[in-house]
Amino acid sequence: MKSHQLSAIVLAGGKSSRMGQDKALIPINGVPMLQLVCQVAQSCADTVYVVTPWQERYQHLLMPKCQFIREVSSPPNPPLQGGQGGGPLVGFAQGLVHVQTEWVLLLACDLPKLQAGVLQRWADFLDEVGDEAIAALAHHNKGWEPLCGFYRRRCLSCLNDFVNQGGRSFQEWLKLHPVQVLPLVESEMFFNCNTPEDLDMNVD
Repeated sequence: MKSHQLSAIVLAGGKSSRMGQDKALIPINGVPMLQLVCQVAQSCADTVYVVTPWQERYQHLLMPKCQFIREVSSPPNPPLQGGQGGGPLVGFAQGLVHVQTEWVLLLACDLPKLQAGVLQRWADFLDEVGDEAIAALAHHNKGWEPLCGFYRRRCLSCLNDFVNQGGRSFQEWLKLHPVQVLPLVESEMFFNCNTPEDLDMNVD
C-alpha cells in the first residue's frame, strides 16, 4: 500500500544521438524502455506524467494512469543558450507545473534496471525527510543522482528562478538547496543506456 500520495514524471525528451536510435523505444525483454520505466513508476505513483516533445511517437505506449505533457523546447524568456533544447531540467520544470501531490518521483526514460521495490522503500522513507529539503536523492562520488529520485512540488519556484537565469545543470541547482540523502542501493539501478555498447554490455 502506498504511504504517500505520489506522482511521477518520466522525461523522454532526449535526442538519443549517441545511441543512434530512440532509446525510449528500445525493447528490454520485449518491452520498450519508456513503457518499462512507466510500469515501474506506476508501482508507487498514482499518476505518471511523460514529458516529451514527441507525444505522437509514444502514443501507442500509453498506459492507464499515464498522461503526456508536451515539452516546449524553448521557453520565451530568456532564449536558451546556443539555441539548443532546454534539457532535462527544463523538461522537469514544465512537468512539475501539472503535479498536484506534495512529492513527485522523477525518472529518466532510459533506466532499464530500475527496481520497483527500491522506489517503494524510498517512498516510505519520505516521512523522515526534513521540512527544509526540496528533494530526496541518492548521492555518490560524482554528485547527486537527479533523474531517479524524489522532489517536493514546492521546489518549482526556485527551479524556475534558476532556469530563467540560464541555469541548465541539475547538480548546480541542487547545490543551492537542502537535499536529503536516500538510503544507498546497488548502483547498477542507476545504469542508463547511452550507446549501443552500453546496451550490449549491461542489459541482459
